[in-house]
Amino acid sequence: MMGPPGTAEDEAAVPSKVGKVLNWRDSVVQLIPALRAFAWSLSHNSSDADDLVQDTLIKAWTNRDKFEPGTNLRAWLFTILRNTYYTAAVRRRREVRDETGKYAATLSTGPTQDWSLAIRALQAALAQLPDEHREALILVGAAGLTYEEAAEVCGCALGTIKSRVNRARARLLKLMEADEAMDTFAGEIRAPEAVDID
Repeated sequence: MMGPPGTAEDEAAVPSKVGKVLNWRDSVVQLIPALRAFAWSLSHNSSDADDLVQDTLIKAWTNRDKFEPGTNLRAWLFTILRNTYYTAAVRRRREVRDETGKYAATLSTGPTQDWSLAIRALQAALAQLPDEHREALILVGAAGLTYEEAAEVCGCALGTIKSRVNRARARLLKLMEADEAMDTFAGEIRAPEAVDID
């Protein structure tokens, strides 16, 4: 049992802790050539193998308190190295090599202005609906509740909620100057017109 700091018992315990760390570190250092060989067998590249060993040693040092003395240090380190390699391999699969930037130059996104304008128009139209109609429409149309669930939430009859949703939809289309719901995003994709072939 350790005594108060500065006592002979405490001073005797410190060298044993330092000795354990040095002994662990020496054991790890002895395994570096084997780790490097294993890393090279995975990566087939000296530079990548060195990086992999370095990452492994950093992870091992950071997590040295998780290593259980008396277990196989070599297997523990090789497992860390292997997991580090495969984690990096999975990450690389998702990345695109593009040192020159040619691939990045081909990437583009469609304009978002049309959608943001349509969303603002929808919000403005929703704000003009009576509260009970807006609430019913949002519960059924946006939140995905059934008519029965919406009626329960609103505390009204099923027929009342159906009527409110129907009236809200009709008023919303009128406010947004559309004949059908798909017309509210005019300028977007339209269905092709039918063509008569004789």
